[in-house]
Amino acid sequence: MNIVDRAKAPTPKFFRILRSIGLVLLAISGTIIAAPVALPVALVSVAGYVAVAGGVISAVSQLTSPSPLTPEDSETLKQVQGDKRNQGDKQVQGDDPEINSG
Repeated sequence: MNIVDRAKAPTPKFFRILRSIGLVLLAISGTIIAAPVALPVALVSVAGYVAVAGGVISAVSQLTSPSPLTPEDSETLKQVQGDKRNQGDKQVQGDDPEINSG
């Protein structure tokens, strides 16, 4: 399942609620950041962090799908993880030409 399919898939109820909470945090912090009055610097800084957190919560919640991994998906995941481990082993053994050239 690719990322477009995950975004189009139905979202479980818990993650719909979490997505709404993230959007509310994003809206409140955006209002604080864009306020036309002078606010304390600490409040505006915290609002920036809350905006980032709200955006991340909303994005992750939207991409959550209720279906578990199929056997084909889990095999693909194992292959990718195995490839990454093998690449890491090669670099540790000194197969990196940039390291050996010096």
